[in-house]
Amino acid sequence: MKLFNIPNLLTCCNLIAGCVGIVFVLTGESLTAGLIAMVIACMFDFLDGFTARLLKVSGPVGKELDSLADVVSFGVLPAMMVFQLSRLYMKSKGLLVSDDVDGCSDYIEANDLEAFLLCALAFLIPAFSALRLAKFNLDERQTSSFIGLPTPANALLWGGLLANYDIVLMEAPYVYLLLLAVPLTCYLLVSEIPMFSLKFHDIKWTNNWYRYVFIIGIVLLFSVLRLKALAWVIVWYIIWNAVYQIIRKKS
Repeated sequence: MKLFNIPNLLTCCNLIAGCVGIVFVLTGESLTAGLIAMVIACMFDFLDGFTARLLKVSGPVGKELDSLADVVSFGVLPAMMVFQLSRLYMKSKGLLVSDDVDGCSDYIEANDLEAFLLCALAFLIPAFSALRLAKFNLDERQTSSFIGLPTPANALLWGGLLANYDIVLMEAPYVYLLLLAVPLTCYLLVSEIPMFSLKFHDIKWTNNWYRYVFIIGIVLLFSVLRLKALAWVIVWYIIWNAVYQIIRKKS
């Protein structure tokens, strides 16, 4: 196998993990399997870039393939998790109608605007994720940092939030609050807000203090919340990034 094919192979593994996650989400009542597949996709997404830098191989095919895989794993997969949450909520409220005995085929009543909007919101995520990735591929400012929320971070936010969501608490205020966050995160994806990356060029404290503080925060969150910490890690990233940008501008 040629060296330049190794990162592309890892990228394809990212894509496959995303596809498997979508199947798990749409065929089961649990969103946890989708989150596990998403985390695996993130690992492959990290490894393909790391391997490409290690082997010093890169090219336009790898760049485009990476974005296509990310649209599926970090755009479509979290959207399907939001869609499934909406579907479970609508089934609990009798807004979904089954057209067969087993209830395997559901449809929304045509006059139910609420149900339509709940489903439609989910598909904003892949649309804005694709737009963010297209901008990233053309933006030469994002070599060592990001502008806008990275798609894997947005996906992990939704994956961690929904996989740990207690279906028993599925009341309208909670569901609506979650779904209202979709436009907000979509805005963050395509915004001009600078975001730091975890790409270390050295290990000096003076050059990476904000990264080290972020990592310490991650350790503390997981030590307290364990698996439920995943969504809060992304919230911590957004908040700490805002604080860091303020400090950087003042210094």
